[in-house]
Amino acid sequence: MLAMGTIVLLCFLLFSCKQDDYYNDGGLAKAEFDGTIMDYLASKPREFDTIVSIIKLAGLEERLSQEELTFFAPRDEDIKSLIGSYTNGGLNAELYQLNLDTIVNLSDVNPEIWEKFLLRYMFKGKNKLADYPQVDYNLLNVYAGQNYISMANTVCKIGVIFNDAVSSDGTSNLKYMGYRQLSIAYIRDLSNPDDFRNIKISSSDIQPRNGVVHVINYTEAEFGFSEGEVRQDIIESKR
Repeated sequence: MLAMGTIVLLCFLLFSCKQDDYYNDGGLAKAEFDGTIMDYLASKPREFDTIVSIIKLAGLEERLSQEELTFFAPRDEDIKSLIGSYTNGGLNAELYQLNLDTIVNLSDVNPEIWEKFLLRYMFKGKNKLADYPQVDYNLLNVYAGQNYISMANTVCKIGVIFNDAVSSDGTSNLKYMGYRQLSIAYIRDLSNPDDFRNIKISSSDIQPRNGVVHVINYTEAEFGFSEGEVRQDIIESKR
């Protein structure tokens, strides 16, 4: 009976480990990509067409093609949500109300602003999910993740959430034995480091030749990790 229980546990652990890598909403993302980070983004126009455009406007194309780095990739939806329309409460609606030039083309935004906020997603070196420590946002005194400095000199708490494993009938629960999912949280005010909102990664460990890409879950995210800061910078630049 003990041997059988051991076998079942080992099978369960093996299944859990298979889900650790490249986790993508219950599926697996292709691990390796034969090209640069920039090539990878350009190969996925449905997700990153707008992001690729602002990377080029920001003058960051060479960095994402040559430097060794980890890129937490935002999705096009974050830019669309930021700019919005004249009626949906987005940035264009606010600019219109302030009698400032609205954004018709992405080039209508100062490229230094695009650069500033894109650099928040970029970290030196290659870091896959397995390279980050565990984080439990309900137990940060034990599993705190770790703070990392982005290329924008901003700080983000990054860690791996060890989800619980629940039996199919819902009667048993194994703490931290379920799938693992990477998360990132921008710390806006270092004097108040516990004030942040963590965002889950939908696809992790995508590996172009010059680094690692982790794709951010756009349903939880804001561009630059803080849409309010981006909007304020753009508004000030148009006054």
